Amino acid sequence: MSPDRPPVGDLFRRFRDRLAAEGSDRPEAAVHGGPAGTDDRAGLIAPQRTAELPGRRAGRRGGRRGGGGEELRVPEAEFTSYYGRPILKAPVWKWDIAAYLFTGGLAAGSSLLAAGGQLTGRPALRRAGRVTALAAVSASAVFLVRDLGRPARFHHMLRVAKPTSPMSMGTWILTAYGPAAGVAAIAEAAGRLPRHGRLGLVGRALPSVGHAAGLLAAGTAPALATYTGVLLADTAVPSWHEAYPELPVIFAGSALASGAGVGLLAAPPAQAGPARRMAVAGAALELYGAHRVETRLGLLSEPYRLGQPGRLLRAGRLLTVSGVAGALLGRRSRLVGALSGAALLAASVVTRFGIFYGGVASARDPRYTVVPQRERVNARRTGGGSGG
Repeated sequence: MSPDRPPVGDLFRRFRDRLAAEGSDRPEAAVHGGPAGTDDRAGLIAPQRTAELPGRRAGRRGGRRGGGGEELRVPEAEFTSYYGRPILKAPVWKWDIAAYLFTGGLAAGSSLLAAGGQLTGRPALRRAGRVTALAAVSASAVFLVRDLGRPARFHHMLRVAKPTSPMSMGTWILTAYGPAAGVAAIAEAAGRLPRHGRLGLVGRALPSVGHAAGLLAAGTAPALATYTGVLLADTAVPSWHEAYPELPVIFAGSALASGAGVGLLAAPPAQAGPARRMAVAGAALELYGAHRVETRLGLLSEPYRLGQPGRLLRAGRLLTVSGVAGALLGRRSRLVGALSGAALLAASVVTRFGIFYGGVASARDPRYTVVPQRERVNARRTGGGSGG
């Protein structure tokens, strides 16, 4: 190697510095008094320091690049989903499932009303409750099969019994409740059968059979009234899932109120005492549960307060209060009792639809999925940090 020729390493460094200087957009002040961007000592173009890109965190100690750069912090991004699309797939259920929620509760409440009339010797209450229970559970079967698409699918669900599955348990509850409610309702026709012959024997046996079937239906009614609330809470829909303690309470209260509405509509005031007591108990449970889901869940309470679900639930509260007030204040008026019963039935309908559509709304907005998850993660981190 010639002694006058600089080392290869120096040549490479000069070439690198020249490229850095030529690629820069802004000239720097001259070093040691020479022209801008030059070095008097080496006669080479001095490299410029490139600005740190926004959003890139400094990788050196102290958060500075080469000792002269400043650490740039990127503010936390506000969450938006991919093109605003939902994170969860919204329930494919339609209005018929919301109607199924109502008719199932109506059947349960009517069976409890019928059992009360049966045990206290009030035939008008017993008859109205049994007939309504059969009609309501029949409508429930129609709505359920409509959603399943084929009746055979309901039959296929009876192949197994899975206690951890609300849907499986609901299938078995309906299977036990339906025949009992049907036999109890048919028993009301015993007085219309002939007194002699084979039909006479059937007519004499029906009251006792109907008595047992009515009590069996009433014993299954609480499970029928509440399992749909457990079923909704068992999904990933945010406002349903987070309201798992309240939904069974709301549905139980709604079932009692709707059964009381049937009694107030069908029975004379003298026999409507159990219906009035059911109305008070059902209204208390329903109003308490509805208030909780609208206030306890934080951000996830919004779907129950805003839009169509909010309007439905507010209407439900108003109708429930009006129905109970009419039932208590108009004890001697058949007209006031009937209007109160209609108000309680309407309250049960709009409450069930409000809960249903509130959950659907929470699944469509990604905010209701991500924000509560982040809050739970932050709460766990804070708790872990304080515990450490």
